[in-house]
Amino acid sequence: MASAFSGFAAANDTIIIKAVGTWDYFTNYQKHEGPFWNQRIADVSDGQIVGEIKPHTELGLQGYEIMRLVKNGVFDFAFGLPGYVVPESEIFEGADLSSLVQDIDVQKQVANAYFPTLERAFAEKYNAKLMMLYPFPSQMLWCNSQISSIEDLKGKRIRVFLTTLGDFVEGVGAVPVSVPYKDVPDALEKGIVDCVITGTMSAYTSKLYKVASHGFTLRVGWGLAFGAMNMNKWNLLSEEQKVLLQNELSALTKSMWQETATEDAIALACLSDGPCSIGEVGNMKLVEPSVSDLRVRNKVATEVILPRWAERCGPECAANWNRTVGKVLDLRAEAKDLNQ
Repeated sequence: MASAFSGFAAANDTIIIKAVGTWDYFTNYQKHEGPFWNQRIADVSDGQIVGEIKPHTELGLQGYEIMRLVKNGVFDFAFGLPGYVVPESEIFEGADLSSLVQDIDVQKQVANAYFPTLERAFAEKYNAKLMMLYPFPSQMLWCNSQISSIEDLKGKRIRVFLTTLGDFVEGVGAVPVSVPYKDVPDALEKGIVDCVITGTMSAYTSKLYKVASHGFTLRVGWGLAFGAMNMNKWNLLSEEQKVLLQNELSALTKSMWQETATEDAIALACLSDGPCSIGEVGNMKLVEPSVSDLRVRNKVATEVILPRWAERCGPECAANWNRTVGKVLDLRAEAKDLNQ
């Protein structure tokens, strides 16, 4: 009877998962990350799994600290961007190398192809289980002067937040400048930078249209993000709980991909001449990349972005990328032979 009682108690123990989210002022946290852990998972598990999440902006954390805290068990789960984890290994950049992908459906194929690689890396570096990959709205260029083509970026100071974005900026003859997101409007207004790279919706919600006149809609990245869980905590779950959590996170991932595609279109309409269902119209001039712009982009990708990343990541890492993402995109990452 005692053993039956202890089994009953164990089955009814509540698992509490302490999670860290991304930015509280972006819709990914407001619509998806926050509601999932603060309410959804408790509802569908009948209270067996209860989540508690706060965005890293509220917790005052720097990105690079977050997965280290997950590794140490301070948090059980984290949403984050590759920039958080690249200091540990350049392998984490591989699913979102700058400017390679212009289409969200292709980006999803890239994420799926690279998932097993990232899964291994999270396990090895952080004792964490990679649960999901999802995108923020696509990253584009927003400038305080007229931009008609990729050539007009030459010599400009451009805000970046990832090494691979810096490679793109240098590849087009511009100067990368690191500026925290909260300081972006101020940096543009004061002329500290001439252009910034940020997502379409973040450009709108931070009202960049008040300080930037032009948007160049070349996609230079996707802000591909991850959700990962401390492996020790994962192993505390029963098999039924693991299946439930994976199924719920799969559904969350699907809705985030769908919403990002929709958000891109809404944000671009709102930044330009409308119609805008979420606020005022920005009246920015949006310039689509021409065929010749895309040719330049291809050249920068193959001659600068991929070789530099292959150099940072090493031969084994690059060979793995070529077998996975490279096959999807029909591209190869190879470090330049300095002896040629």
